[in-house]
Amino acid sequence: MGATSTIEWTEATWNPVTGCTKVSPGCDNCYAEKIVERFNGKGSFANVRRNSDKLFLPFRWRRPRRVFVNSMSDLFHADVPDSFIANVWSVMARTPQHTYQVLTKRHARMRSLLNSDAFYDQVRSLAPGAAWPLPNVWLGVSVENQHWADIRVPALLETSAYVRWLSCEPLLGPVDLTACDIGIDALSPDWSNQMGAPHPLLDWVVVGGESGPGARPMLAGWARDIRDQCAKAEVPVPFFFKQAGAVLAKEWGCTDRKGHNPADWPEAFPREYPLAVTR
Repeated sequence: MGATSTIEWTEATWNPVTGCTKVSPGCDNCYAEKIVERFNGKGSFANVRRNSDKLFLPFRWRRPRRVFVNSMSDLFHADVPDSFIANVWSVMARTPQHTYQVLTKRHARMRSLLNSDAFYDQVRSLAPGAAWPLPNVWLGVSVENQHWADIRVPALLETSAYVRWLSCEPLLGPVDLTACDIGIDALSPDWSNQMGAPHPLLDWVVVGGESGPGARPMLAGWARDIRDQCAKAEVPVPFFFKQAGAVLAKEWGCTDRKGHNPADWPEAFPREYPLAVTR
Protein backbone atom coordinates (compact mmCIF):
# COMPACT_ATOMS: atom_id res chain seq x y z
CA MET A 1 0.00 0.00 0.00
CA GLY A 2 1.37 3.41 -0.85
CA ALA A 3 2.01 6.27 -3.18
CA THR A 4 3.00 4.03 -6.08
CA SER A 5 1.73 0.73 -7.50
CA THR A 6 2.86 -1.94 -9.96
CA ILE A 7 -0.76 -2.50 -11.07
CA GLU A 8 -0.78 -1.25 -14.65
CA TRP A 9 -4.11 0.59 -14.61
CA THR A 10 -3.55 2.59 -11.43
CA GLU A 11 -0.85 4.72 -9.80
CA ALA A 12 -1.31 4.11 -6.06
CA THR A 13 -3.13 1.77 -3.70
CA TRP A 14 -5.04 2.62 -0.53
CA ASN A 15 -6.21 -0.09 1.85
CA PRO A 16 -8.48 1.21 4.60
CA VAL A 17 -9.64 -2.43 4.87
CA THR A 18 -7.61 -5.65 4.68
CA GLY A 19 -8.92 -9.21 4.39
CA CYS A 20 -11.76 -10.84 2.50
CA THR A 21 -13.65 -14.07 1.80
CA LYS A 22 -14.38 -15.81 -1.49
CA VAL A 23 -17.67 -15.26 -3.32
CA SER A 24 -17.13 -16.56 -6.89
CA PRO A 25 -14.63 -18.44 -9.11
CA GLY A 26 -12.66 -15.27 -9.78
CA CYS A 27 -11.57 -15.39 -6.12
CA ASP A 28 -10.08 -18.89 -6.25
CA ASN A 29 -6.45 -17.82 -6.78
CA CYS A 30 -6.65 -14.47 -4.99
CA TYR A 31 -3.28 -12.71 -5.02
CA ALA A 32 -4.12 -10.69 -1.89
CA GLU A 33 -4.86 -13.85 0.08
CA LYS A 34 -1.45 -15.28 -0.83
CA ILE A 35 0.33 -12.11 0.27
CA VAL A 36 -1.44 -11.83 3.63
CA GLU A 37 -1.18 -15.53 4.50
CA ARG A 38 2.51 -15.61 3.60
CA PHE A 39 3.16 -13.30 6.56
CA ASN A 40 0.27 -14.12 8.92
CA GLY A 41 -0.50 -17.79 8.40
CA LYS A 42 -3.16 -19.81 6.63
CA GLY A 43 -6.70 -18.54 7.18
CA SER A 44 -5.60 -15.08 8.30
CA PHE A 45 -6.95 -13.39 5.16
CA ALA A 46 -10.52 -14.23 6.22
CA ASN A 47 -10.08 -11.82 9.14
CA VAL A 48 -11.49 -8.58 7.71
CA ARG A 49 -9.77 -5.67 9.48
CA ARG A 50 -10.47 -1.94 9.36
CA ASN A 51 -7.21 -0.01 9.14
CA SER A 52 -8.23 3.24 10.78
CA ASP A 53 -4.59 4.36 10.79
CA LYS A 54 -4.64 4.30 6.98
CA LEU A 55 -7.98 6.06 6.55
CA PHE A 56 -6.54 9.54 5.98
CA LEU A 57 -3.50 8.49 3.92
CA PRO A 58 -4.70 10.26 0.70
CA PHE A 59 -4.46 13.62 2.46
CA ARG A 60 -0.68 13.13 2.57
CA TRP A 61 -0.36 12.76 -1.20
CA ARG A 62 0.13 16.17 -2.77
CA ARG A 63 0.45 15.04 -6.38
CA PRO A 64 -2.89 14.03 -7.94
CA ARG A 65 -3.01 10.34 -8.80
CA ARG A 66 -5.27 7.42 -9.67
CA VAL A 67 -5.84 5.41 -6.51
CA PHE A 68 -7.05 1.79 -6.37
CA VAL A 69 -9.19 1.54 -3.24
CA ASN A 70 -8.75 -1.73 -1.32
CA SER A 71 -6.39 -3.78 -3.43
CA MET A 72 -6.25 -6.14 -0.43
CA SER A 73 -9.96 -6.44 0.32
CA ASP A 74 -13.50 -5.59 -0.81
CA LEU A 75 -14.88 -2.38 0.66
CA PHE A 76 -18.45 -3.72 0.47
CA HIS A 77 -17.72 -6.90 2.46
CA ALA A 78 -20.42 -7.66 5.02
CA ASP A 79 -17.92 -7.25 7.87
CA VAL A 80 -17.29 -3.59 7.00
CA PRO A 81 -19.88 -1.32 8.71
CA ASP A 82 -21.81 1.25 6.68
CA SER A 83 -20.35 3.98 8.87
CA PHE A 84 -16.78 3.02 7.95
CA ILE A 85 -17.62 2.97 4.23
CA ALA A 86 -19.12 6.44 4.69
CA ASN A 87 -15.84 7.57 6.23
CA VAL A 88 -13.96 6.24 3.20
CA TRP A 89 -16.35 8.07 0.89
CA SER A 90 -15.92 11.28 2.88
CA VAL A 91 -12.12 11.09 2.49
CA MET A 92 -12.57 10.70 -1.27
CA ALA A 93 -14.95 13.68 -1.27
CA ARG A 94 -12.40 15.83 0.58
CA THR A 95 -9.51 14.93 -1.74
CA PRO A 96 -10.94 15.79 -5.18
CA GLN A 97 -7.45 16.06 -6.65
CA HIS A 98 -7.25 12.25 -6.70
CA THR A 99 -9.21 9.82 -8.87
CA TYR A 100 -10.40 6.78 -6.91
CA GLN A 101 -10.94 3.38 -8.53
CA VAL A 102 -13.33 1.26 -6.44
CA LEU A 103 -13.82 -2.38 -7.42
CA THR A 104 -16.15 -4.92 -5.83
CA LYS A 105 -17.69 -8.37 -6.20
CA ARG A 106 -20.38 -7.45 -3.63
CA HIS A 107 -22.68 -5.89 -6.22
CA ALA A 108 -25.87 -6.09 -4.16
CA ARG A 109 -24.54 -4.19 -1.16
CA MET A 110 -22.85 -1.65 -3.41
CA ARG A 111 -26.15 -0.94 -5.17
CA SER A 112 -28.29 -0.71 -2.04
CA LEU A 113 -25.82 1.41 -0.09
CA LEU A 114 -24.84 3.92 -2.76
CA ASN A 115 -28.47 4.44 -3.80
CA SER A 116 -29.46 5.13 -0.19
CA ASP A 117 -30.32 8.66 0.95
CA ALA A 118 -29.30 7.67 4.47
CA PHE A 119 -25.80 6.75 3.28
CA TYR A 120 -25.46 10.01 1.37
CA ASP A 121 -26.52 11.89 4.50
CA GLN A 122 -23.76 10.09 6.43
CA VAL A 123 -21.17 11.12 3.85
CA ARG A 124 -22.46 14.70 3.72
CA SER A 125 -22.27 15.00 7.52
CA LEU A 126 -18.55 14.18 7.27
CA ALA A 127 -17.90 16.11 4.05
CA PRO A 128 -20.41 19.00 3.85
CA GLY A 129 -21.31 20.02 0.32
CA ALA A 130 -20.13 16.77 -1.26
CA ALA A 131 -21.54 16.24 -4.76
CA TRP A 132 -23.41 13.02 -5.43
CA PRO A 133 -22.26 10.81 -6.99
CA LEU A 134 -18.67 11.85 -6.30
CA PRO A 135 -17.12 13.03 -9.60
CA ASN A 136 -13.68 11.64 -8.70
CA VAL A 137 -14.85 8.07 -7.97
CA TRP A 138 -14.88 5.37 -10.62
CA LEU A 139 -17.14 2.54 -9.46
CA GLY A 140 -16.51 -0.93 -10.84
CA VAL A 141 -17.38 -4.60 -10.53
CA SER A 142 -15.33 -7.72 -11.25
CA VAL A 143 -16.63 -9.95 -14.03
CA GLU A 144 -14.91 -13.27 -14.76
CA ASN A 145 -17.45 -14.94 -17.06
CA GLN A 146 -20.90 -14.49 -18.58
CA HIS A 147 -22.70 -15.77 -15.48
CA TRP A 148 -21.28 -13.01 -13.31
CA ALA A 149 -21.62 -10.43 -16.06
CA ASP A 150 -25.36 -11.19 -16.12
CA ILE A 151 -25.52 -10.57 -12.35
CA ARG A 152 -23.02 -7.82 -11.60
CA VAL A 153 -23.20 -5.59 -14.67
CA PRO A 154 -26.93 -4.79 -14.30
CA ALA A 155 -26.36 -4.04 -10.60
CA LEU A 156 -23.56 -1.64 -11.52
CA LEU A 157 -25.72 0.11 -14.10
CA GLU A 158 -28.42 0.53 -11.46
CA THR A 159 -25.99 2.17 -9.00
CA SER A 160 -25.42 5.90 -8.69
CA ALA A 161 -21.92 6.53 -10.07
CA TYR A 162 -20.08 9.16 -12.07
CA VAL A 163 -17.87 6.66 -13.91
CA ARG A 164 -18.68 2.93 -14.19
CA TRP A 165 -16.10 0.33 -15.14
CA LEU A 166 -15.48 -3.40 -15.32
CA SER A 167 -12.48 -5.50 -14.39
CA CYS A 168 -12.66 -8.71 -16.40
CA GLU A 169 -9.74 -10.24 -14.57
CA PRO A 170 -9.14 -13.06 -14.27
CA LEU A 171 -11.16 -13.59 -17.45
CA LEU A 172 -12.28 -17.23 -17.24
CA GLY A 173 -14.72 -17.39 -20.15
CA PRO A 174 -16.27 -15.38 -22.98
CA VAL A 175 -18.34 -12.34 -22.03
CA ASP A 176 -20.93 -10.57 -24.19
CA LEU A 177 -21.60 -7.16 -22.70
CA THR A 178 -24.27 -6.40 -25.30
CA ALA A 179 -26.53 -9.25 -24.21
CA CYS A 180 -26.64 -9.60 -20.44
CA ASP A 181 -29.15 -12.14 -19.19
CA ILE A 182 -31.87 -9.62 -18.36
CA GLY A 183 -31.64 -7.91 -21.73
CA ILE A 184 -29.45 -4.92 -20.88
CA ASP A 185 -26.92 -3.79 -23.48
CA ALA A 186 -24.20 -2.45 -21.23
CA LEU A 187 -22.50 -0.71 -24.14
CA SER A 188 -25.53 1.22 -25.32
CA PRO A 189 -25.51 5.04 -25.09
CA ASP A 190 -26.73 6.85 -22.00
CA TRP A 191 -28.68 10.01 -22.84
CA SER A 192 -29.35 10.98 -19.22
CA ASN A 193 -26.37 13.32 -18.78
CA GLN A 194 -27.18 17.00 -18.59
CA MET A 195 -25.24 18.04 -21.69
CA GLY A 196 -27.44 15.97 -23.97
CA ALA A 197 -24.55 14.10 -25.62
CA PRO A 198 -24.55 10.31 -25.24
CA HIS A 199 -22.05 8.38 -23.18
CA PRO A 200 -21.86 4.60 -22.91
CA LEU A 201 -23.48 3.14 -19.82
CA LEU A 202 -20.05 1.68 -19.10
CA ASP A 203 -17.09 4.06 -19.24
CA TRP A 204 -14.15 1.65 -19.12
CA VAL A 205 -13.39 -2.07 -19.46
CA VAL A 206 -10.20 -3.72 -18.18
CA VAL A 207 -9.31 -7.27 -19.27
CA GLY A 208 -6.59 -9.58 -17.98
CA GLY A 209 -5.62 -13.21 -17.61
CA GLU A 210 -4.69 -14.98 -14.39
CA SER A 211 -1.10 -15.24 -13.16
CA GLY A 212 0.64 -17.19 -10.44
CA PRO A 213 0.52 -20.86 -9.35
CA GLY A 214 -2.53 -22.72 -10.63
CA ALA A 215 -3.43 -19.99 -13.12
CA ARG A 216 -6.35 -20.80 -15.38
CA PRO A 217 -6.18 -20.06 -19.12
CA MET A 218 -7.61 -17.01 -20.84
CA LEU A 219 -8.12 -17.51 -24.57
CA ALA A 220 -6.97 -14.62 -26.72
CA GLY A 221 -10.32 -14.71 -28.53
CA TRP A 222 -12.18 -13.87 -25.32
CA ALA A 223 -10.10 -10.73 -24.82
CA ARG A 224 -10.29 -9.70 -28.48
CA ASP A 225 -14.06 -10.14 -28.51
CA ILE A 226 -14.52 -7.78 -25.54
CA ARG A 227 -12.13 -5.31 -27.15
CA ASP A 228 -14.16 -5.44 -30.38
CA GLN A 229 -17.44 -4.99 -28.50
CA CYS A 230 -16.04 -1.84 -26.91
CA ALA A 231 -14.74 -0.51 -30.23
CA LYS A 232 -18.00 -1.19 -32.11
CA ALA A 233 -20.31 0.40 -29.54
CA GLU A 234 -22.24 3.43 -30.78
CA VAL A 235 -20.16 5.46 -28.35
CA PRO A 236 -16.85 3.52 -28.20
CA VAL A 237 -15.83 2.40 -24.72
CA PRO A 238 -12.16 2.70 -23.65
CA PHE A 239 -10.52 -0.72 -23.35
CA PHE A 240 -7.46 -1.57 -21.25
CA PHE A 241 -5.61 -4.87 -21.66
CA LYS A 242 -3.71 -5.53 -18.44
CA GLN A 243 -1.97 -8.86 -19.03
CA ALA A 244 -2.24 -12.11 -20.95
CA GLY A 245 -1.89 -14.31 -17.88
CA ALA A 246 0.51 -17.13 -17.11
CA VAL A 247 -1.09 -19.83 -19.28
CA LEU A 248 -1.57 -17.70 -22.37
CA ALA A 249 1.92 -16.28 -21.92
CA LYS A 250 3.38 -19.78 -22.29
CA GLU A 251 1.21 -20.70 -25.27
CA TRP A 252 2.05 -17.49 -27.14
CA GLY A 253 5.71 -17.36 -26.21
CA CYS A 254 5.36 -14.00 -24.48
CA THR A 255 8.49 -12.39 -23.19
CA ASP A 256 7.84 -11.78 -19.50
CA ARG A 257 6.09 -13.53 -16.63
CA LYS A 258 3.04 -11.25 -16.81
CA GLY A 259 2.40 -12.19 -20.43
CA HIS A 260 3.43 -8.97 -22.12
CA ASN A 261 5.03 -9.15 -25.54
CA PRO A 262 6.18 -5.65 -26.49
CA ALA A 263 6.24 -6.57 -30.18
CA ASP A 264 2.66 -7.84 -30.37
CA TRP A 265 0.34 -7.14 -27.46
CA PRO A 266 0.17 -3.33 -27.34
CA GLU A 267 -1.05 -3.20 -30.94
CA ALA A 268 -3.56 -6.00 -30.47
CA PHE A 269 -4.79 -4.73 -27.12
CA PRO A 270 -4.51 -0.94 -26.81
CA ARG A 271 -4.57 0.71 -23.38
CA GLU A 272 -7.08 3.51 -23.01
CA TYR A 273 -8.46 5.40 -20.02
CA PRO A 274 -11.93 6.90 -19.73
CA LEU A 275 -12.25 10.61 -20.33
CA ALA A 276 -14.02 12.89 -17.86
CA VAL A 277 -17.75 12.45 -18.29
CA THR A 278 -20.76 14.58 -17.48
CA ARG A 279 -23.71 12.85 -15.93
